[in-house]
Amino acid sequence: MTTIGDFRQARLGWATLLLAGLLLGGCSTQSLERESSREPPAKTARQSPDRSWGPVMEAVAMAKLYPDGKSVVDLVPKRDPAAIVADFEQLRQREGAIGKARLQAFVDANFDPRPENETRLGEDADTSIEAHIVNLWPYLTRDPADTDEGPWSSLVSLPEPYVVPGGRFNEMFYWDSYFTMLGLARSDRFDLVRDMVGNFAWLIDTYGFVPNGTRTYFLTRSQPPFFAPMVALLAEHDGDDVYRRYLPELMREHDYWMRGADEIGPGEAREHVVELADGTLLNRYHGSENWPRPEAYAAERELAARSDRPAPELYGHLRAAAESGWDFSSRWMADGQHQTTIETRDILPVDLNALLYQLERTLARSWRVQGDAAQAARFEAMAERRQSAINRVFWQQDGGYYTDYDWREGRLTDAISAAMVYPLAFGVADPARADATAATVRRELLRAGGMVTTTRDTGEQWDAPNGWAPLQWLAVAGLDRYGHDDLAETIARRWIETNREVYRQTGKLVEKYDVVDPAVGGGGEYDVVDGFGWTNGVLLDLIHRYPAAAHR
Repeated sequence: MTTIGDFRQARLGWATLLLAGLLLGGCSTQSLERESSREPPAKTARQSPDRSWGPVMEAVAMAKLYPDGKSVVDLVPKRDPAAIVADFEQLRQREGAIGKARLQAFVDANFDPRPENETRLGEDADTSIEAHIVNLWPYLTRDPADTDEGPWSSLVSLPEPYVVPGGRFNEMFYWDSYFTMLGLARSDRFDLVRDMVGNFAWLIDTYGFVPNGTRTYFLTRSQPPFFAPMVALLAEHDGDDVYRRYLPELMREHDYWMRGADEIGPGEAREHVVELADGTLLNRYHGSENWPRPEAYAAERELAARSDRPAPELYGHLRAAAESGWDFSSRWMADGQHQTTIETRDILPVDLNALLYQLERTLARSWRVQGDAAQAARFEAMAERRQSAINRVFWQQDGGYYTDYDWREGRLTDAISAAMVYPLAFGVADPARADATAATVRRELLRAGGMVTTTRDTGEQWDAPNGWAPLQWLAVAGLDRYGHDDLAETIARRWIETNREVYRQTGKLVEKYDVVDPAVGGGGEYDVVDGFGWTNGVLLDLIHRYPAAAHR
């Protein structure tokens, strides 16, 4: 059983112990400094658009001047937002209701549109998909020196270059980036892997956590915590000193996700932490705030109007789902179908807890590299207790798979989703559970074009018939880890062929795919996006892993 004292002692002691390790010869302070020729930007004083030019943002969003709500909050004010708001309020007082044409004219006079991504390359018609991905990296790479959008933009300035997903996503995203890095590694672009890990460390140092993405309106929530796997990926190339170098940020990441653990009792929750009746501590997504996400302002206001629930409660669950990366999916919905029944904060997700197990294992290794056996043993024990809890709390014995747990009702949700592969990917499962999970994946999730996300077709993008690159990769890695080589290769081969077929038809690599009837995916809050960072990274890695399957 994981106890509150374990987490409290680790949090209170890490800074002192790290300093002691430095002074007693574990490493020099110089080795922990960020090696960069660039001057790190100061912590941004910029505010989210809903705070800096909120009345204008609300009016533009609700008038639906743009088909995509993200286009609104990515507008770049041409002058001080306070002055723009003052002029807007005067306009409203003078004219009363402002029509769409007049509102659009005001926006055009006071804002620049967001920069667009260019992913349509001038390539020969027979360019291979592998060469296309390598050719895309420069188009998706942003150098902070060349991407300054001015002092009032929502973009957070980073110290080092980074890769964006593409399309509407013109900033660095958290969990996307790990899967993008897999392809950068296969392209021998460890310079960019190194830069991006450095950027994530800077974000942790600056904000105390990694935000969803590098926009001011993302600074209140995180995403699936893949910083530890990023550090491990870089360490495979640069050596174990990487663990020592990023130990402070790994500790802060853990502290962020466990914050509040020492303030709750059985059956209580605080931020991302829930304590079950028996004292077991596990984690959930939370999303921090209880009002509409700025990038989806109109849609969430309209959803709240259709719901009979208190609007702040609904907004909180929506933000938690956005933090999960699975926005949106039937796994978060009480009726398995409608967003009005969303209950993300009531759910302990198996995938999040597997990632935190990996973080604790990585911290144990980092402390060993640092030379502190006591701290290494402490985090190894934490990881072992979490492993035991995952195998106990999240296991659906009758179905033979991992699922989520509704902590308020004290029961499994029984959702059949691709999240079940996380305990395999990160070595949480025992062999018997891994074997049963593999059988469930083959029986319930395997489709003609790869692995489907859930078994329900709701119109949400994280449901059937869609498949997503990161989930395919995690399934392949996890199944291969436990000796299910044939199923791993089957998923990889089918996914590669789906990517190839859409590329043959469109010349694009896209964000998500229909894996039931292989084609471009659909559903969700916005049109399908091409580019696309994590698709490129996963595909290139799988092609390298399965060269024979890739060319059948």
